[in-house]
Amino acid sequence: MPHIGKPPKIHLWCRNIPVLSVSTAPDDHAALEALLPKPQWKVHRADSPTSALSLLKHVKPTPLVVCERDLLQGTWQDLLTQTMALPDRPFFIVASRLADDYLWAEALNRGAYDVLSKPFDFTELTRSLSLAWQHSEPSPEITRRLPTVANVAVA
Repeated sequence: MPHIGKPPKIHLWCRNIPVLSVSTAPDDHAALEALLPKPQWKVHRADSPTSALSLLKHVKPTPLVVCERDLLQGTWQDLLTQTMALPDRPFFIVASRLADDYLWAEALNRGAYDVLSKPFDFTELTRSLSLAWQHSEPSPEITRRLPTVANVAVA
């Protein structure tokens, strides 16, 4: 199910937003790096769930994980469960050439943020990662200004 709309803009002052790419295929990492504009995004590579968890503990913050559905060691489900137990839980996105309704339902029901079809579409990829990153950032406090006596109209 592709999402409609343009990706939100990532401001130019945002630099090196970390994205952890988990896949045994070097082409998957290269595709992410090629599509994500620099210097806003920084892709870190992991070829297994074990190396992904190690990187998640050392690269701070890592708010975004893009994980291939088919891993040689372990499963995306196990990695998702392990990332959910981390103190700084990243947003988890599953990527697959076979992003069918079953995968969507399973991933979202387990707590994943999104599912992306491969090969990656630039607009869909940047939209999904941008929204996830914006959700990971603390939102600025909203303060209300109470009207002062001078601003209140006198009848």
